[in-house]
Amino acid sequence: MEESSLKAENRISAFINSFDTGNTPFLDELEQFAIRTNVPIIRPETQSLLKLLLAMKEPEEVLEVGTAIGFSALLMSEYGPENCKITTIEKYEKRIPLAKENFKKAGKEKAILLLEGDASEWLSKLAGPYDFIFMDAAKGQYIHFLPDVLRLMPVGGILISDNVLQDGNVMESRFAVTRRDRTIHGRMREYLYELKHNEQLQTAILPVGDGVTVSVKKR
Repeated sequence: MEESSLKAENRISAFINSFDTGNTPFLDELEQFAIRTNVPIIRPETQSLLKLLLAMKEPEEVLEVGTAIGFSALLMSEYGPENCKITTIEKYEKRIPLAKENFKKAGKEKAILLLEGDASEWLSKLAGPYDFIFMDAAKGQYIHFLPDVLRLMPVGGILISDNVLQDGNVMESRFAVTRRDRTIHGRMREYLYELKHNEQLQTAILPVGDGVTVSVKKR
């Protein structure tokens, strides 16, 4: 991307984010902690999109793949309907205790169920349905998670997938990315193609944050 285009894009993002009303004090504090400790959490633009979709859908059952320290699960619990139940999956052992602690501090330990372990294994065991699914785990695994995710979604269910543009790398030729990134690059392109061409889904790819897809399961 040319420098002038990048500057314009950054200015647009800053302008849009200047209107943001923020979150609860606890979520704002947790976001600052994540920034200080280099824990990846969803970007402000993605937060706004999630809040909008939660208000539109009013889901009763939410499934999140990728908990980290619990920021997005807490955001969805806070801005989803009062009776919303959230199931979230995380396998990184060092972050699980911190996520649990954050759920307890926020008074959300009864509203959020944390499943510890490999997402592929848990997804194959879950029965669902989940009318709102947020995918924010290992990007190279999205394509492998998709069959179970589709099984768990009812008609009208929404699937949101984060970080699909990989800071622009997904647009490049596979030979333009480093050798170690070629597998994830190829899998993400395959995932995007499947989302757009799967007859069960209607999908939009949005340049929000680091790229977000929003998919609805059709009749």
